[in-house]
Amino acid sequence: MKNNILVLGGNGKTGRRVVQRLKKLDQNVRIGSRSENPNFDWENPETWSAALEGMDKVYITFQPDLAVPGALEAIEGLVKEAKRKEVKKLVLLSGKGEREAELCEQVVINSGIDYTIVRASWFNQNFSESFFLDSILAGHVALPQANAKVPYVDADDIADVAVAVLMNDKHNGEIYELTGSRFLTFEEVMNEIAEASGRDIEFTAISLPAYTKMMEEHGIPSDYIWLINYLFTEVLGNDDNQVITHGIEQVLGRKPKDFSDYVKETAATGIWNQTVQV
Repeated sequence: MKNNILVLGGNGKTGRRVVQRLKKLDQNVRIGSRSENPNFDWENPETWSAALEGMDKVYITFQPDLAVPGALEAIEGLVKEAKRKEVKKLVLLSGKGEREAELCEQVVINSGIDYTIVRASWFNQNFSESFFLDSILAGHVALPQANAKVPYVDADDIADVAVAVLMNDKHNGEIYELTGSRFLTFEEVMNEIAEASGRDIEFTAISLPAYTKMMEEHGIPSDYIWLINYLFTEVLGNDDNQVITHGIEQVLGRKPKDFSDYVKETAATGIWNQTVQV
């Protein structure tokens, strides 16, 4: 059966993977993005109605993160419009261990629309498609919370779960927590990437204030700096979040992709061997 599915953030890390998988399943997919027609812009609620028009289901990712100020109001507005447009199901990508994100989850849970919540740990792809790529390319990574143990999860696994719960009503009303199957510190991550890419990558542990100062000196926007501070304090700084869960096994009946497999596959693309423009 064909569904009309809106994928918000359909060009992002998980969104584009979800789009690819849904198209392979011959679903009617609409990408929710500022560059599409009809366009979707989180900062312009007037775009939401046209994007939701005729949609049966919606995969919701919020940029840059559900923890940021304004996210809760945006999710409330979107859910209200989705209900008006008679959307049948919502799948929300949430952050594992983020209290603010859980407030957004409650909006979806109490919407009266069928839903599944997918709570993800930090992504493997943060090292190849996001936050940390530039410093890896420079060969020197300096980060706070050096001893934090993170069960990184792969964006491909998140997308597989998202598609499974979008396509099967047996997952309605469920909250799935997705992690990898082992913990890694930042230094262990860098060692694996260095070995697989054949490069020297130096890791230095620094304080959060020093990291904040470094971001400010590099002209990083203040809202992004706020988010990084939040994630390093509330998420990585909380021992309760250093937990391995089994949501991927529950939904897909298989183990998560191991971080080493992600590193080998990614190193083979050459992404970590690019020339850095100075």
